[in-house]
Parts: sequence; C-alpha cells; structure tokens
Amino acid sequence: MEKTKMVIVACGTAIATSTVVAKSIEEACKLAGIPVFIKQCKAAEVPSYASTADLIVTTTPLPSNLGVPVIQGLAFLTGIGKDQTLKQIVDTLKG
Repeated sequence: MEKTKMVIVACGTAIATSTVVAKSIEEACKLAGIPVFIKQCKAAEVPSYASTADLIVTTTPLPSNLGVPVIQGLAFLTGIGKDQTLKQIVDTLKG
C-alpha cells in the first residue's frame, strides 16, 4: 500500500477557499489511487507545517524556499486551468 501523502492547502483564512481546493484535490487523488491527508491552514501558518508536507497548494503568495514543492492554486478560484493544476498536483504526488 502506498504511503499517505500529506498536502497542505493554504489560503488567507483557512476557511472557504481552502475547503474548495481541498475537496477538489481529495477527489482527484482518490481517482488516481493516491492516499492523501489534507491539512488546511492560513498562509501565515505554512512555514510551521511545511516540514511534514509532501506538497503545498496555495491560493496566496508564499515563499518558494519551504523545502517542498509549492503549487499555485488560483485556478481553483477562477476555473481557468483547473484540470491542468489538478494534473500537476497528481503528477507531483506520484513523482
């Protein structure tokens, strides 16, 4: 069995936006057969969680030197490029 992947989903307040993004990632990973645990948090909290993550998906700017891949999740808000972003997330977690 594959190791469960830890994904941090960050937005400004860790309420509405991160919930939408988290649900989309959960569905995509389930379809791809990737066990995933998603931690929603505020962007300001990301540095304290980064060392435990396999991937960070954010809808707000974050530093790129967190030691794990960071994917910009703005496509989940606009709908433009959402499928490509989900593919990038799945590919990164499979990698």
